[in-house]
Amino acid sequence: MTSTVPPAVPHTTAQPPITMFGPDFPYAYDDYLAHPAGLGQIPATEHGTEVAIVGGGLSGIVTAYELMKMGLKPVVYEADQIGGRLRTVGFDGCDESLNCELGAMRFPPSSTALQHYIDLVGLTTQPFPNPLAESTPSTVVDLKGESHYAETLDDLPAVYRQVAEAWNACLEEGADFSDMNQAMRERDVPRIREIWAQLVEKLDNQTFYGFLCDSKAFTSFRHREIFGQVGFGTGGWDTDFPNSILEILRVVYTEADDHHRGIVGGSQQLPLRLWEREPRKIVHWAPGTSLSSLHDGAPRPAVTRLHRTAGNRVTVTDASGDIRSYKAVVFTAQSWMLLSKIDCDDDLFPIDHWTAIERTHYMESSKLFVPVDRPFWLDKAVDDEGNETGRDVMSMTLTDRMTRGTYLLDNGPDQPAVICLSYTWCDDSLKWLPLSANERMEVMLKSLGEIYPKVDIRKHIIGNPVTVSWENEPYFMGAFKANLPGHYRYQRRLFTHFMQELLPEDKRGIFLAGDDISWTAGWAEGAIQTALNAVWGVMHHLGGGTDATNPGPGDVYDEIAPVELPED
Repeated sequence: MTSTVPPAVPHTTAQPPITMFGPDFPYAYDDYLAHPAGLGQIPATEHGTEVAIVGGGLSGIVTAYELMKMGLKPVVYEADQIGGRLRTVGFDGCDESLNCELGAMRFPPSSTALQHYIDLVGLTTQPFPNPLAESTPSTVVDLKGESHYAETLDDLPAVYRQVAEAWNACLEEGADFSDMNQAMRERDVPRIREIWAQLVEKLDNQTFYGFLCDSKAFTSFRHREIFGQVGFGTGGWDTDFPNSILEILRVVYTEADDHHRGIVGGSQQLPLRLWEREPRKIVHWAPGTSLSSLHDGAPRPAVTRLHRTAGNRVTVTDASGDIRSYKAVVFTAQSWMLLSKIDCDDDLFPIDHWTAIERTHYMESSKLFVPVDRPFWLDKAVDDEGNETGRDVMSMTLTDRMTRGTYLLDNGPDQPAVICLSYTWCDDSLKWLPLSANERMEVMLKSLGEIYPKVDIRKHIIGNPVTVSWENEPYFMGAFKANLPGHYRYQRRLFTHFMQELLPEDKRGIFLAGDDISWTAGWAEGAIQTALNAVWGVMHHLGGGTDATNPGPGDVYDEIAPVELPED
């Protein structure tokens, strides 16, 4: 997401790039993946052993792919479709080249483990048209009935620059931003851990909004209000105000909010291509083996029950009634599924882990897309006398009206295109929940008509709208986790679950993964990092290990373990 507020330390080519290296667990997942020694190996006696993977989203497919390469036999269970919240859909009756991203649609370059898999399967990316991004022709900020047209931040009124400066000052004052930024660029683990340990202890009980209010830079309510509507990234961040400030710091430290790119042809291609991919280096299995071939083309159906059985095995029952017992299971679906959709034994996890799962807080999110005949928004506006103004007739739009964020997705001159009429979060998303796609579209068009009274969007629409409300999706129940104040200890329990030697013997063998137990929930990088943790955990559980030249996340855990706060 390109920031409407510039980072405190601008990126230069002379500096190492920012990656999602920490701050909670500063481990180089990208180096681990790139190392020629591979991720590790298991004893030959375990080759062909079945390992259950619950969930066929990105985390599940990455886990399955890497375990298959080691010579294990992943058995993937998927209730809906491969991809999870990497969900790319088309429009009925429209050209197949037109699609929309109902889930993840933009990815920061700091997601270097994600980029490893994007490159591996031969996908390409392109700049995503966030507000005020270099690739975005123009942006309109519409607040309290007043619209401002801008191609750069400097085109906006002075108050927006004041808000930008206030945010930078707030980060420096309250979160040692420059020091952490430099430490993360240099992958200075001791310095990262020193800074972050102090901040976790100081800020775990603080909301995002409270952090702003405590800053001398944000004494102005008007500035806080504008910041909430426009934010430091792709849109208003007031929906995040109740969440822990630690969640926000993780985003800005890792530049997850900046320089976004989209995957050409749709993000769901990534897990689908991994599903079909035949690795060049593979143990035990014959050349040409893929996840698809091991599953006869389709994953197992939804899991309905998980329980422990003799021999410290985990037994899985699926929707077809099939029952299988495993030495190891990796659970990658949203953790709330363990509370509601799946019948689980209490002894699957220690009670403290169950408490952490129950306390997980999810953000609601909704989107609405329409296909249009061409990128008409690039037409030039005219004034009342019929003279061209030099401005685009419509722009990427941030507003306090019901649409909140509107994105214009161009496929080339005179080619059919797509508009994300609305992208909303939390309360703004819940406002749409009872409405059908067509009802939502009517409200969106009315709101946008108030901002662009001379633009007839409707006449360009060539197909029916497509919508999603992730809180209403039965296998998700929300878009992604967002910790509330005081939730750090819960988050730590879930992330560190792959270190099973810390658990009682009768609580081992099932591993949690997925972006909702990662430190970077909502980002595909978190899904991959926790998948790689689970791969290491399963390998270790089955008696395997890593090459000495390429230690895995569990091998160096004691040196970089997340901050541990006292329980009493």
